[in-house]
Amino acid sequence: MAADATIAPTVVSAASPVTSTTQSANQTLAGNFQTFLTLLTTQLKNQNPLDPLDTNQFTQQLVQFAQVEQQLKSNDQLSALVSLQQTAQATQALNFVGSTAVVEGSTAALTNSSAAWALNAPKPVNAHVTITSSNGQTVFSGDYTLNAGNQIFPWNGRGNDGTQWPDGNYTIAVNATDASGQTTAVSTQIEGIVDSVDLTKTPPTLSIGGHDYTISQIKQVIRSGAAQSN
Repeated sequence: MAADATIAPTVVSAASPVTSTTQSANQTLAGNFQTFLTLLTTQLKNQNPLDPLDTNQFTQQLVQFAQVEQQLKSNDQLSALVSLQQTAQATQALNFVGSTAVVEGSTAALTNSSAAWALNAPKPVNAHVTITSSNGQTVFSGDYTLNAGNQIFPWNGRGNDGTQWPDGNYTIAVNATDASGQTTAVSTQIEGIVDSVDLTKTPPTLSIGGHDYTISQIKQVIRSGAAQSN
């Protein structure tokens, strides 16, 4: 079902810094922390020896001091974890380049007069299938009976009038009803080669047939010359 054409992999790379919002929050908290220290030391220097600072009040301020310091350290650690997670996502995404992936989607590439979609029906249904070109023109339609579960819907690129349509991206739409006439949703999946990765987006996106998908949308990966793996 995968396209026969070999696509030269390309990669768009970019750094993945911690978001400016987190940095701004840390700077604000650090500024408040320094202000707190200044006020505390000034209070200690200028307290009246005959009426020193109340012990309970002083202890409470020290506890606040420790809490703010701990919060600053926690923020730094969280920022480091976010950065590591972004790096891991980027590394994982790069590993998909050149592989064949199965993703949720309705737009597949017609290559060498061959395209296919994976349809999943929750139960037996009567389905009206429509295939449209990239400009929205209907190129093929037909009525079919789908069984429950996964099944492949192949298309040879020919329209209802026998016209052979050129290679390109085509979108399938499935309107289905069950035996009682109730509308039933049929999910569609496509299979294609991951030809590039965009690391400037969060999370990174994979380009398959000119469309972008996140790693979470990938249902299956098929590496060339290797067994299928999830």
